[in-house]
Amino acid sequence: MSETTGETPPDGADVAKKAGKGRLIAIAVVVVGLLAGAGGVYWYMRPAEEHAEEKQAEASSEEAEAEEGDVSASYIEVPPMMVNLRGGGAQSKFVKLRFVIVAAPGKTDAVKARLPVVLDALQPFLRELRPDDLNGSAAVFRIKEEMMRRSTEALGKGMVRDVLIQDLIQQ
Repeated sequence: MSETTGETPPDGADVAKKAGKGRLIAIAVVVVGLLAGAGGVYWYMRPAEEHAEEKQAEASSEEAEAEEGDVSASYIEVPPMMVNLRGGGAQSKFVKLRFVIVAAPGKTDAVKARLPVVLDALQPFLRELRPDDLNGSAAVFRIKEEMMRRSTEALGKGMVRDVLIQDLIQQ
């Protein structure tokens, strides 16, 4: 057969060369795929790293402002609040709360003038608390965060820096 077509039958060396080229191509495809995958992961993760760096820079600048601003921060003591707790029992439960609002520098008079608005925003939240809501170590943290959120909502952003709970007594 090989004499009539003019082709020589493949010997072992030719088969080995073709098999070697096939392996080399397969390895090259795998390497390129791995590099492309690594590049994709790097590209996907890179904005998160940049965003984290921006957050760290903002946090450090806020800490620096807080350290500088603590001297000029004004503390507004709020009259003690006593509200009924929500409960289905025959005996009434009460909570007495004393807290301080930390006003942003230069906003003390505006916060003092609108203090009744803050108290009005906090009353419904405090009245909806159940005695079980005051149990546990995270209870004060949750209450403080909600009070901060409602105070900021009532006064506007940038008016209140913090809410400091002094007493939280359940009777």
